[in-house]
Amino acid sequence: MKTVLIDKPFEISVAETEKPVPGEGEALLEILYCGICGSDVASFTGNQPFTTYPRIPGHEFSARILSIPDNDKGLKAGDVVTANPYFNCKTCYSCRRGHINCCTDNQTMGVQRDGCFREYIVMPVERIYPGKGLSAKELALVEPFTIAYHALHRAKINKGDNVLVVGAGPIGLFALLSAKAQGANVYVSDLLDGRLDKALHFGADGVINSGKNDIVKEAMRITEGNGFDVCVEACGSNVTFLNCIDCAAFAANIILIGNGKKETTFLHSILLKKELNVFGSRNSLPKDFCEVIDLIASGRVNVLDMVSDVYPIDKAKDAFDALTHNDGSLAKVLIQVHGE
Repeated sequence: MKTVLIDKPFEISVAETEKPVPGEGEALLEILYCGICGSDVASFTGNQPFTTYPRIPGHEFSARILSIPDNDKGLKAGDVVTANPYFNCKTCYSCRRGHINCCTDNQTMGVQRDGCFREYIVMPVERIYPGKGLSAKELALVEPFTIAYHALHRAKINKGDNVLVVGAGPIGLFALLSAKAQGANVYVSDLLDGRLDKALHFGADGVINSGKNDIVKEAMRITEGNGFDVCVEACGSNVTFLNCIDCAAFAANIILIGNGKKETTFLHSILLKKELNVFGSRNSLPKDFCEVIDLIASGRVNVLDMVSDVYPIDKAKDAFDALTHNDGSLAKVLIQVHGE
């Protein structure tokens, strides 16, 4: 079968590897579409600290079931599905308390273990979710949507709350959709006008170009001097984290999705003075997958407009090159492995 391999930073090949054989409790899946995540790009550029090489990237995907054992989910051969790509140990303190997304030995496909950028994979049945009539492209977008959805449910968002999403990449856009689904007024900031145009397309109530405007002044203008009820950091930058603190109202919630790579220095008394709640967020839970699939199936959100381009598996290198030099015009890029 065809398999995409990152041999080492900036080197990708499409190799022939053996088709996997399912073990007990596993289904054989034919991959349809894979999404390229920021973590995959980081593996490609050598900036992902948890990746070893060679590595098969990918953890966002849709697939068709080729074979599956009897199960209580009603899943059968021919079904188009998606799956949870975070493998947890089931025995650590986090897993024993039900926080399986925070497993201390978490292994995410495409990072700590090989991923889905290949024609066929095997997957434990317990990790597979029915597609409920969604298209293969929509199902390939479920996992990144769950990342934002899980994060936006870490803190209570009330109908009518003012929410600021800092960063309008794919996860920031999914955060926008998640907050809008909860009835919030959502504003989005970014440095790139192209990304802000996408935010407006997906229903943002307003946008802030933080490269051209003072984000704090704009935040206070929008909220009549009160600050935002919820600030979502979706960049992983120390500067944008500080922006969230400054833009937050007193007694507000700050949700961190972006994975920062630099230390942040600030006077922590501001958290006390404003009595801010700061929530970290990692991966997502099985219920998030089910709820996101239901949300898309309801027609309340349109995720297909998130897809900027689709490349065949043989052109995977071109897709990674495009995202490495993304000027903000690309949101989600998919790799097509098989047709629907």
